[in-house]
Formats: sequence, structure tokens, C-alpha cells
Amino acid sequence: MRTHRTPRRAATLALGTALLALLTAAPAAADDDRGLPTVTPTSETPALHDDEAGGNSDADDPAIWRNAADPDRSLVIATAKEGGLRVYDLDARLVQSLPAPRPPAEDDAPGRFNNVDLVTGLRTPTGRADVAVVSDRGNDRLRIYRIDPAKPGAPLTDITDPAAAPVFSADQAEINDQRTAYGLATWQDKATGRTYALVSRRERTRVALVELTPAANGTVGYRKVRTLDLPSSFRLPNGTTWSPCAEPGELPQVEGMVVDPATGTLYAGQEDVGIWRMRADLTTPPVLVDKVREYGVPGVYDEATEECAAGADPGYGGEHLSADVEGLTLFQESDGDGYLLASSQGDDTFALYDREVSEDNEYEGGFRVGAASATLDGSEECDGAAVLNAPLGSRYPNGLLVVQDGHETPEVPDGEGGTRTATGFKFVDLGDVVDAADM
Repeated sequence: MRTHRTPRRAATLALGTALLALLTAAPAAADDDRGLPTVTPTSETPALHDDEAGGNSDADDPAIWRNAADPDRSLVIATAKEGGLRVYDLDARLVQSLPAPRPPAEDDAPGRFNNVDLVTGLRTPTGRADVAVVSDRGNDRLRIYRIDPAKPGAPLTDITDPAAAPVFSADQAEINDQRTAYGLATWQDKATGRTYALVSRRERTRVALVELTPAANGTVGYRKVRTLDLPSSFRLPNGTTWSPCAEPGELPQVEGMVVDPATGTLYAGQEDVGIWRMRADLTTPPVLVDKVREYGVPGVYDEATEECAAGADPGYGGEHLSADVEGLTLFQESDGDGYLLASSQGDDTFALYDREVSEDNEYEGGFRVGAASATLDGSEECDGAAVLNAPLGSRYPNGLLVVQDGHETPEVPDGEGGTRTATGFKFVDLGDVVDAADM
């Protein structure tokens, strides 16, 4: 069992085009000792540093926005936790930086942007709009940003309703405990035309369905429709009950989530448990698609070390995911086929599952994102990923995969004999992934 996480590890990658085998590497890449192919990034964003000098910025989750009128000017929108929101062009250069909200009072928690997803063509009283929806963990709220391609230097504008209420908390004291809005995925219901966000709660198993509510003044608010609680303990084949080891009071939380728009199916990654499947409207019982290897392993939390000491593995876990499971993303093909990708954070790999529920989301393979050079490293401890299987101009005609790198190298000295905590995002040509998959 993996020891208790302080910064929670996460690994996730997104693939682009028909990924089914993923058993053969591209000519320039080598298979690892498990036979998984390796792909390499083409570029990376400037490093973010989680210290005072770096504005307490920590890369977490990306989303890819396609500029339909000019695909070369498409954007990557990414969260930096207390550092707010970053917008990059297709060369991974910074276009815009938006700060997270300041704390309401000196002793209150500051804004902290955790996850981001996009809505294309949100219906508003003034017409359709593309928006980015962000979970603000620090304030337990959602923030909504309009994307305007006519403003190339500052394409995002905050249009959040100032009266937007906390998603889970009753008051500021509860917000400060930080059991707040965490993971996030957007969903547009084809039957009703309504737009929603699925939001998970930090250190709890709860997932909320939240409807976005555009107002006549151009702002966007939201209202909570219903919630669903995933299990926190599990009956094992030997008749015992198991719960993942964690700090006292913590329950096994969900972060990575994605909705398949064709079927309205939500996939949710419960970090220390596995991947769940359910209706996006949260009206059906969840089904466990796959389990992490550590599933069922007993552990004892040590207050002194803030880590879990693992017991003997009873062998009830899965074969493809090492906790945490993070950064779920969906690769969509034009014929309706495709793949669910999940970050296997514990071993720095990415798992690939059949998108079709009728195939019971069968496991189809995996891969790594490795270093392209001494200065362009791969993806380790990955928290979030996004894939877009669509032409993005001359830079990425075969689509793009963006993955978070939780351990950016080369390391930078902190001036005190150590190194600064550095994170960032890697851009991977989707065509390279297709070649590695021998499609």
C-alpha cells in the first residue's frame, strides 16, 4: 500500500486517436519492463513553484479549448492551485495568468483552484458562449470564465455570479476546514439542453450534481441538484471489512472525473479505491470498473510520520492501477468508439479502458510519458490530463495530449541547500501516441 500522501500524487495522460493495443512503442521509444510503450513530449510550460517566491503555484489539471475559427490559436487552460489559473498557447507559452481570490479575512483560507473543465456553447440569455469551469477548493465554490478568442492577450474573463454559494459548506468556518469542492467534470444533458458540473468533495466520498444557471446580466451561477455518496468501506472476499488507510477523519476522496457525452456516463476516480461508473445525473448505483492494486491492503496510520504502514497484501486488488488513480480523461473517435484514460499515479503510468459500457469498459493497455531530453523530462506523479482528438492547426494536426508533471526537472536550488518544488504541464503530439500504439 502506498504511504499516506501529503501532496496527493496523481498521474494521468490523455491519448489521441484510436488507442486499442498500446503494446508496441514508436521507433524512437522503448518499452518498459512491463511492456508498456513510452511517448515523449514536444514541449512544456514554464515551471511553477509552490513557494512564496512562486506565488504558491502548483500545477494540477489542464483542459484543451479548440478555436474552431482558427485552430492554430487554440488554448490550454490549467489550474495552479493557490497560484490561480494559467492559459497557454499551443507552444506552451504563457498567454494569461488569473489569480485565485484572496481570503475573505486574514485567517480564512485563500482561493485554491483545483480542477478545470470546459463547456462548449453554453446557452445564455445573450447567446452561446464557451466557458471554463473551475473548482475553487479554497472557497468551496465554482468559478466560471468566458473564453473570448477576440481577446488574444486576455481571452478569459471571470463571469461568476458574485452571489454564488459554497457547494458543500454551511459557513466560512466549515470552508476553512477545507472539506470543499475538489474534483470536477462538466456535462451537457442532450435531452434537456441543461448544463451541469459534477463536483467531488475533498476528504469525503460525496459527489454533487450542480446545474449552471446563466443570468441576464451575463454572469453564471449554479444550484445543487442532488448528491451521491460512494462507499468508504468495502466487504472483502474473506468476509472482513476494509477501508483505505488515511489520516483520522479522512474518507477516500474522488478527484479525477469525466463524463462521456454520448451516453451521459460519469467515470469517477476514487483515489485509493478505483474507477467508478454511473449515470451523470447520479440516479443509478455506481459500478466499480477497476480497482487499484492496493485495494484490500490493511494499513495503520502513524501520527509521527504522517504515513501509513502497510500490512500483508491479501491479493484482492486490480492489476492495472497503482494508487492514487487520478486525472480521468476521454478519447473520443468520430464513429463513437474511444477510450477512457486514467492516471496510475503510484507507478507513473496511464491505463486505457474501452469507452463502451457494453464491453464493461475492458482494459486495453497502458503507456508512459518519458523524457525527450535532459531538459525536457516526462510526466511523474501526474495529477491531471486532457486529450483532444481534433486537428489543432499546423502545430498539432493530429490532436493534442496535455499531462501534468508533478516533478519538474531539472531541479532549481532554493538557496538553502535544497530544491524548489516544481511542477508543470507536458504537451504530447497525439500523432506520436498513435504511432506508439501502432494504429
